[in-house]
Amino acid sequence: MKLDTDRRSLRVNDSLILSGIPPEVFAYRLGNRSALEWVIDQYRVSEDARSGIRSDPNRADDPEYIVRLVGQVVRVSVGTVQLVAGLPEGFAG
Repeated sequence: MKLDTDRRSLRVNDSLILSGIPPEVFAYRLGNRSALEWVIDQYRVSEDARSGIRSDPNRADDPEYIVRLVGQVVRVSVGTVQLVAGLPEGFAG
């Protein structure tokens, strides 16, 4: 998975691009990166060079899992940013 340079689209694979990602998603941060960036990093297909063990988060029994996960992360991130913005001044700092 990879974010496009405008950070409005996420290329899941060669045949699937999720677009319309709101900029507020990146305001909700877990440490030094957004929750969406964390998911993109953790759910990347990879292979260990030494052992050859392949890590593939895609689920053969649930091919829509990643799409649902991204949708949930986007929804929670935007909702959290809106909730925090609505708190009284000095309450969220």
